[in-house]
Amino acid sequence: MELMPLGDSALLIRVAENFESAPEDVLNKVLAAKHGLEAAQIPAAIEIAPAYTTVAIFYDPVRAVDAGAPVDNIVGWIEQRIREALSEGEETRADETKQSVIEIPVCYETEFGLDLEHVAKQAGIHWKEVVDLHCGAEYRVHCVGFTPGFPFLGGLPRKLATPRRDVPRKEIPAGSVGIGGAQTGIYPIKSPGGWNIIGRTPLRLFDPQKNPPALLHAGDRVRFRSIRREEFEGSTT
Repeated sequence: MELMPLGDSALLIRVAENFESAPEDVLNKVLAAKHGLEAAQIPAAIEIAPAYTTVAIFYDPVRAVDAGAPVDNIVGWIEQRIREALSEGEETRADETKQSVIEIPVCYETEFGLDLEHVAKQAGIHWKEVVDLHCGAEYRVHCVGFTPGFPFLGGLPRKLATPRRDVPRKEIPAGSVGIGGAQTGIYPIKSPGGWNIIGRTPLRLFDPQKNPPALLHAGDRVRFRSIRREEFEGSTT
């Protein structure tokens, strides 16, 4: 485990060096570290954010001092509590945590699947087989970021892996489902983007009025379900 500063009020905890070789194992280690830090309830901690191989812990220095941290060594005080929290048996916690299985309805019709034919051509298959493969796999949320609520999903069938577009689009509609390299993801809000868009979901993945505002979280399991335009339109009215 490696700890390093992340700005002036956060620390980055590296729990693995390589993600690609064993993504499921690395995700479990990241989640175990996250759960261990949450269970420890470290004073001054504001947010704990998992990523591919790291967990970031953001803290309030003033609250740390109020909790007993020496003014001249707040970082060292936080580091000690992190190491204590993760010192014993934290790797088992990821398996003990309930992992949601969420179904995402997606309309893959031409209007929404802007790059579906391109992905099919890259894979050397018919676009309908792209849909079948995309819906036939089970995915895992490895992290959330880029825009609020954007899930990076591992588990894409290798045949569908498609490089990102050379020229990103200036505007991707909210709900667009895309493929970027060996991952798939969903644009929660309208934004620029360079992923290959193969469909769109009527679900709202990010709602600032809800708590939590994001529908998907690291560790969740996801499956896609193909729907017709009628169901898509009925879900958005």
